Amino acid sequence: MLKGKTVLLGVTGSIAAYKIASLASALKKLHADVHVLMTENATNFINPITFETLTGNKCLVDTFDRNFQYSVEHVSLAKKADVVMLAPASANVIGKIAHGIADDMLTTTIMACKCKKIVAPAMNTNMFENPIVQDNLKVLEHYNYEVISPAVGYLACGDTGAGKMPEPELLLEYILREIAREKDMKGLHVLVTAGPTQESVDPVRYITNHSTGKMGYAIAKVCMQRGADVTLVTGPTSIEKPHFVNVVPITTAREMFEEVTGRAEEQDIIIKAAAVADYRPRYVSDEKVKKKDDDLALEMERTDDILAYLGAHKTKDQFLCGFSMETENMLENSRKKLKKKNLDMIIANSLKMEGAGFGGNTNVVTVITEDFEKELGKLTKEETADRILDQILAQRGEV
Repeated sequence: MLKGKTVLLGVTGSIAAYKIASLASALKKLHADVHVLMTENATNFINPITFETLTGNKCLVDTFDRNFQYSVEHVSLAKKADVVMLAPASANVIGKIAHGIADDMLTTTIMACKCKKIVAPAMNTNMFENPIVQDNLKVLEHYNYEVISPAVGYLACGDTGAGKMPEPELLLEYILREIAREKDMKGLHVLVTAGPTQESVDPVRYITNHSTGKMGYAIAKVCMQRGADVTLVTGPTSIEKPHFVNVVPITTAREMFEEVTGRAEEQDIIIKAAAVADYRPRYVSDEKVKKKDDDLALEMERTDDILAYLGAHKTKDQFLCGFSMETENMLENSRKKLKKKNLDMIIANSLKMEGAGFGGNTNVVTVITEDFEKELGKLTKEETADRILDQILAQRGEV
C-alpha cells in the first residue's frame, strides 16, 4: 500500500516512545521507507538499534554524525519525505519547533520538510494544559501542522487526564489518511450505507440478514483516504468504525431511510451497499411473544425502498450507485434494477460465487452501467472499493 512512500518518525523524550516501535513495524509491513529521528532524551527510553532493526535504516540522533553516505542528511531526508509524524511530542520539542529553534537532527530535519507534518503530544496533564504549551500548539496549527488530541487516561506519572499518546494503530490511520491514496476525490461529498437492518418482532427478537458491513465500510474508508468528505450510515455491525468519517448508526430500515434521504441532497455520490430489510413485522409486540405448541405466523409489510426514492429524487450531477446481491440470474436481475430505480451504476454479486457474499474479506463483483459491464474478479474488499470508485470517477468524467 505504501510502496514508494517515505515516512519520517520523530521520537522525543517521553515514556510513550517505546510504542513507536509498533508503528514503525506496521509501516514497514505496508512497504513504506521508514526513517526514525530521535532526540538525545528519547534514547533514554528506547534504544535506536530497535528502530534500525525494524526499519532497515540508520536511526539518526546526532546532527554531526559522519557515519552515513555523503549528503546533507537532514536536507536529503526532508526532500524524500511524504509525511512526518512527531510522536511522542514532548512539550520541549513542541516549543522549539513552534519558535523556529533547530538545534538537533530531529528539529533541523522537520524545519526543512515541506510535506505534511503531524504532531502527537504526550506529557503530564498539567504540562499539556499549561497555557504556554497550548499556545505553542496553536502556533504549530497556524503553520499547517496537524495536532492530534492526546488520549485521556491513567498516565505513567500516576495522574489521570489528557496527555496520553494515542495508540500506534490510530497514529497509523493518520499517516494512511495522508499518503495511502491519491486525493482524487477531494472536495466531493459521499454518502455510503453499510451493514444490515434489524426489524423488531418483540423486545427480545428481531429479523435481520447476514450482512457484516465489511464492503460498505471498505468503501467509506477508501473514499476518505482518497480525500472525500464521507458520511457512513450503518446498521448494527461488529466492525470498528472507520476514522475520519461521519458515522451515523441506525437499526431499522425506516431509520436508514430517514437518515439517508435527509442527507441526500448535499451529496455528490451516494453508494448504497447496505443490505436493507425488504419487509418488517406489521405489528411489534410490547411484550415477549411466548412460545406455544402450535406454529407462529408473522404478518409482514414492505419497508421503504430507499434506492428507488433516491433514484426518483436524484439531484443534478449526483451519482447514484446501488448493490445487487443475487442467488440466480445475477446479471439480468441487476440490469433490471439499474433501470427500474434510475441508478447510474449497480454492483452485482452472487451469494453462490466463491470469494463473494457476506462475511468474507474478498469479493467478486460485476460493475454495470447503461453502457458498461465488467467483472472485477476476486479482490480484497478494499481493492474492490478502489476499482468501483475508479469507475465512478470515470463515469463522472473526473479522470
